[in-house]
Amino acid sequence: MKKTILGTIIICIGIILLGNTLEIWDLNIFFKGWWTLFIIIPSLISLVEQENKINAFLSLLIGILLLLATRHIISWHMVGRVFLPIFIIVLGLLIIFGNKKKTKIRSENAKEYLSVFSSVDEEITEVKEDFTATAVFGGIELDLKEATIKEDILISCVSVFGGIKLQLPKDVKVEINGVPIFGGAENKRRGKTGKVKVIIDYVSVFGGIEIE
Repeated sequence: MKKTILGTIIICIGIILLGNTLEIWDLNIFFKGWWTLFIIIPSLISLVEQENKINAFLSLLIGILLLLATRHIISWHMVGRVFLPIFIIVLGLLIIFGNKKKTKIRSENAKEYLSVFSSVDEEITEVKEDFTATAVFGGIELDLKEATIKEDILISCVSVFGGIKLQLPKDVKVEINGVPIFGGAENKRRGKTGKVKVIIDYVSVFGGIEIE
């Protein structure tokens, strides 16, 4: 839904520009700071669609601050002073609460893979419980292609200026939830189904997550 709306907006902008070029009409859509809408609009959509609102709220706040600064309503100096403490506070909230979902999948003893200014490269042969992967200025690569997964699991990923790569078995269905903040998640397994579900719940802040 979010991609459909955003794609429609981009198509409309292209049509308006084409009409201006062909002199069919003369519409000016480029107000000062117009580019911030590419941050604000997806964030607003995410606030409606996503159960976890914290990610979308931070992204929306960034977009609004940038728009106000470009419109000279507030100074860039003030943006810098306000942004850093808010970013740190919200980032802490994301790490604590960002991956909590209403789901039947629970594990109190989930294994954690942590990379801080380092790299983790591991082959996993069997998965019995949920686990987390956190990369902060680092990289994590987990090879689960040959892993035995007998029941649904939850993989919680947090990527902050880092990268996480998950290679999953062919016979599992993947469900991805999350909102990127100047980052993203790439799912290369679209269309593949299976009896067992792997839920990937992520937070990506200036980072990337790849699922194969």
